[in-house]
Amino acid sequence: MNIICYYNINYSYTIVSFYGIIDMKYAQNDTEMLMYINSGYLNNSLLNYKDTKNPISIGCCGNYRLNNVEQLPTYRPKGRLDYQLIYIYSGLAHFKFGEDEEETIIPAGNFVLFYPKEYQNYTYYGKDHTEVYWIHFSGTNVKNVLREYNIDSSARIFRTGTQLVYPEIFKNIINEIQQRKTGFELIIKAYLEQLLVLISRNSENVENSSKTYIEKEVNIAQEYFSKNYSKEINIDEYATSRGMSISWFIRSFKDITGVTPLQYILSQRIINAQILLESTDYSVGEISSIVGYENQLYFSRLFTKQKGVSPREYRKIVREY
Repeated sequence: MNIICYYNINYSYTIVSFYGIIDMKYAQNDTEMLMYINSGYLNNSLLNYKDTKNPISIGCCGNYRLNNVEQLPTYRPKGRLDYQLIYIYSGLAHFKFGEDEEETIIPAGNFVLFYPKEYQNYTYYGKDHTEVYWIHFSGTNVKNVLREYNIDSSARIFRTGTQLVYPEIFKNIINEIQQRKTGFELIIKAYLEQLLVLISRNSENVENSSKTYIEKEVNIAQEYFSKNYSKEINIDEYATSRGMSISWFIRSFKDITGVTPLQYILSQRIINAQILLESTDYSVGEISSIVGYENQLYFSRLFTKQKGVSPREYRKIVREY
């Protein structure tokens, strides 16, 4: 079943079809695309199902790409009876892994695995330009399959990077479910196992939610700012180049360092100006230009505000001492 849909999502889960594809696209009348959905369902898997007969089976698989939808939340306090694997292909996804836990923001290039009956609370936002792929699976042998492929049962987040092979596997599964040709169930199981093998090979288990990732990104930013403090640095462009939303990057940077990115760059410029004032005979104007300020007066005002004395007074005090 193929359906072209144009509707406003009112922050709730909307069931459109038990079987087939929900595909939101631009039509010839240029109706604005709110969200792209491509999915396939088996075994009445829009319902909460558990397969107690087969070693492993797939219930449904799909792809969401947010455009002009403000947010798409999912809240299942008691989880589901099956397993769910989510791949963040682009943008960001916002997760809470417990009722009392803080929000964890997970960027592109990560898988999230939910076990049966696990608390699920996550939201995708249109402003993050999020695209995700997901699959639900169940069966009597799933635990052993995950163990065989070294999928750590204590981990929920697996960083694998944004490789094209992952969306291709998901698309193949969706296509097989939709077309239902002879032997399709065997093929989609094989695709699922291929996916699990690649996750096992390529993933870095992320402990303590996304803390490791955030700290790594902040360290990279600090190193970049320290090396390029004298150049004009656009924080918005930097965050975008790293695949992060601007507000999330600034907030995360401040949470870890105690200062915003602009304040950090300012501190690097002032520190290096101090060193030059102490160890060289460059004029204040020359030092101002070296650390990134073409306007000497503006530099002097900033320096005085930060250190309590002007650059000339600072040099005099240091050298007299």
